[in-house]
Amino acid sequence: MSKYLVQRILYSCISMIGLIVLVFFFARLTGNPADLYLPINTPPDVRQEFSQSHGFNDPALVQFSRFVVNLAHLDLGESLRQQRPALTIVLEAFPTTLMLSAIAMGLVLSISIVAGSLAARHPNGVFDRIVSLIALASASLPNFWLAIVSILIFAVGLRWLPTSGGGSIAHWILPLLVLIVRPCGIIAQVVRSSMIDALSSAYVKTARAKGVRKRKIIFIHALRNAMLPVMTVAGDQAAGMINGAVIVEMIFGFPGIGKLMIDSISNREFVIIQAAVIVVAAAIFLMNFLIDLTYVMLDPRIRYN
Repeated sequence: MSKYLVQRILYSCISMIGLIVLVFFFARLTGNPADLYLPINTPPDVRQEFSQSHGFNDPALVQFSRFVVNLAHLDLGESLRQQRPALTIVLEAFPTTLMLSAIAMGLVLSISIVAGSLAARHPNGVFDRIVSLIALASASLPNFWLAIVSILIFAVGLRWLPTSGGGSIAHWILPLLVLIVRPCGIIAQVVRSSMIDALSSAYVKTARAKGVRKRKIIFIHALRNAMLPVMTVAGDQAAGMINGAVIVEMIFGFPGIGKLMIDSISNREFVIIQAAVIVVAAAIFLMNFLIDLTYVMLDPRIRYN
């Protein structure tokens, strides 16, 4: 088990190093930050002084080595506009996005596991057909379209909910609704398929022959063995949910890391963009590690293979 987890940590570290290299050099491909940040009519001497004071005149490898050394000390640079550490700015916005994604993922798992498990009890029955139809339709809806339609219906038309912001519980409803619809449809289909296989296995037939209650068979005996493929898809959807929050937060004006990244791109705050990408990537790698740990807990065979 320890060897398996060490390998997963090693793979995550290698991926993280590759991401850091790509983030740094891709940001530099856009040109000299001084040319992008300063107005067009800035005098050449002011532009030169700005580049010199921030180290933009140094060779790319020198800038990268300085970036790596600072990163080792958790120093990701300072915002040029706010005159504050970029990491501090990102960490102030990230908990909101993390909470939004965590609540949404909790709702997704609760709804999809219950719906998929109950649909698998009677394949091709009325309830199974209804769940399959809703799941297929939900999995096909893009976030940006659903967000715009939900604003038109619930905020502009019915005036039940606010269109943007994050000051109250009402501001969370539409972003959560948009985030959970597509993952619910995808995971419910996986749960249904996996549960049908589990419910037709020999150990379930034995439990039925012994008179075990149906609810216990479905949610205890079968569900645990059906969770491995579900956890794989859920982990992928959770990572996509953090990325999808960029679109949702921008449309709803939600004060999270997605809105911060869009605002930073508009304001040419490349330091904040680099910090945001690294923080989000670190969170995704940590989440993948926790999913790997869940695999080991659900299937003891992984410990020995």
